Amino acid sequence: MKVKNPIIKGFYADPSICYAKGKFYLICSTMHYFPGVPIFESEDLIHWKQIGNALSRPSQVELDKINSSGGVFAPTIRYNNGRFYMVTTNDTYHKNFYIYTDDIYGEWSEPIFVDQGGIDPSLFFENGKTYFISNGSDSNGRGCVFQCEIDIETGERLTPSMPIWNGNGGRYLESPHMYKFGNYYYLMAAEGGTEYGHMVTVSRSASITGPFNTYKNNPILSNKDLGGHESHIQGIGHADLVTNADGETFMVCLGFRIQSDWMPFHQLGREVFLVPITWDGEWFRAGVEGHVYDEMEINVDKMYKSDAEMMDYNFKMPFKSTDYHRMSYIRCPVNSNYDIKDDKISLTPTTITLDDVDTPTFLGVRQSEFNTEFSAKFSGAIGEAGLTAIMDEKHHYEIARVIEENGEGFVFARFHVGSAIGLTKSIPIKKNDEITLKIISTNANYSFFAIINGEEKLLGEADSQHLSSEVAGGFTGVYEGVYSSAKLIKGIDDYKEIKNAETVEITELAFIQ
Repeated sequence: MKVKNPIIKGFYADPSICYAKGKFYLICSTMHYFPGVPIFESEDLIHWKQIGNALSRPSQVELDKINSSGGVFAPTIRYNNGRFYMVTTNDTYHKNFYIYTDDIYGEWSEPIFVDQGGIDPSLFFENGKTYFISNGSDSNGRGCVFQCEIDIETGERLTPSMPIWNGNGGRYLESPHMYKFGNYYYLMAAEGGTEYGHMVTVSRSASITGPFNTYKNNPILSNKDLGGHESHIQGIGHADLVTNADGETFMVCLGFRIQSDWMPFHQLGREVFLVPITWDGEWFRAGVEGHVYDEMEINVDKMYKSDAEMMDYNFKMPFKSTDYHRMSYIRCPVNSNYDIKDDKISLTPTTITLDDVDTPTFLGVRQSEFNTEFSAKFSGAIGEAGLTAIMDEKHHYEIARVIEENGEGFVFARFHVGSAIGLTKSIPIKKNDEITLKIISTNANYSFFAIINGEEKLLGEADSQHLSSEVAGGFTGVYEGVYSSAKLIKGIDDYKEIKNAETVEITELAFIQ
């Protein structure tokens, strides 16, 4: 049947997948956002539902004041002997660890650390043994894949970490995953960097310890040679394989959608794509002639659940139970600053702002489409509160309403791009005015509106490319969210502290995407 890509939209990078108890489970990177590592469930690879987050407690992951796009990199999920394992890297601290659960709908364990370097770790189970795999550099400084055997109960290395493959020659060898088909062990990886030259490569060996022989037709999957008019999907790589109960194998990988044919910018982040696998003798290839498209013929017909609910990316009051899984904070939150109910959000401001490498009062969800409309109604509390579209501390736009202690205030839009901050002309308001703020986005820009006592006014517009990965850098995508602050930013090193700032209430919220 024809499958539309991406199957999971927005910043859900570095997908990993497993099959257990008749269902598929998929996880993704979260970097510096919390909770970490969302867990999705599906019966047919098409209809996905988020059922939780693996890293749901601050004790499981250190995110305090880490750099944007640091933190939780490239997790892998595996199922063995009735237990789920999630292994990942806290890249800021260069620590590899794993957690586990016997109940995929419940809590996961505290972390178990493994004394092997590199990033993008993976696990492979066979004959009662557990192998730990990650990337790194060999004694000659070349990129390679390292492997050791570990005690799965303690994380202790049982064998030395040994290099088993140097890749296909592309830069940034990463995302190693091991599989066994027939008599061969297959080692799949990503190369070329998670940008426009990204690609998936593979090798194989008759022994789990190698030597691994490189496939002559690598890369098996990449869109690096397709121009924008041929495919808006770029950066294809970082893949994982899954085999269902019928022995059919499928691939998930990341990629990103550019704004248009001749606008090679992306602000939605790296997303999840589904790709068919075909066998070429004892080797496999992926995609359509090694490429990924927005619509592909994939043999999921026997699994397809025609009556299953498609994932709803809209986010609005009153919240559904699944909406709570999607809410994200910037780093681990101060819980006392939030009171979140189905029909009301209360945000307590601090002097930490969206400009700080810290934990501002912020609650957001991933932007999953170019065309969105985000609006919220705010009470007249003293302080600054508003809506933001944020990539990182130096690349974010917001529309804010500020109320000072005398009850006077104003609304304005603010654009932080690199080392520059721009403010629109402000519109005066009073504390008791009815204020609704709105952001409308397209592939090319963001527009900012204030609705004051029922009258809508456009405050300004800003180009979306300044929030793209190509401009801002990093590995995330844009979040849109609500925030509050006790500090009014007027420029670089130019701000005013708002004394006696109050908790702000949001009683209407809708994010349509």
